[in-house]
Amino acid sequence: MPKIAVFPGSFDPITIGHVEIVKRALPLFDKIYIAIGVNSQKQYLFSLEQRLAWLRLVFASEPKVEVDYFQNLTAHYCLKIGAQYLIRGLRNASDFDYEKTISQLNHIVGDGIDTLFLISQPEFSHISSTIVREIIKGGGDASPFLPDEVTLANV
Repeated sequence: MPKIAVFPGSFDPITIGHVEIVKRALPLFDKIYIAIGVNSQKQYLFSLEQRLAWLRLVFASEPKVEVDYFQNLTAHYCLKIGAQYLIRGLRNASDFDYEKTISQLNHIVGDGIDTLFLISQPEFSHISSTIVREIIKGGGDASPFLPDEVTLANV
């Protein structure tokens, strides 16, 4: 049975921190779905189509990565595609406290899905999509925090 994982998130936008987590997880799995969770209650800076396009560009040369999106529960999406694992990056203790609870709920709702936590490398631990969005909204240069494939000129 192939080892399939899901790396869920809003990726609004994808950051170099996200890319680093995926690259570290790739040797552990046969396939990783990078899946955008769509929440109708949330206000996004970038459209779903734009975020999917960026993810596809960033991971175009990686055959083990599939880009997708889902609505509703992450655990249900995992069951639908046959994923046994979730991947989550941790930047700090607050991330751990939040993600630990979510992982326990996903384990129950997702019929035994396990969550793999990867601790961010120090050079990426300060980067979050939230902060990058604020830089973009404020007219700052967010390029140091974004993969080269993510260009904001035409957005």
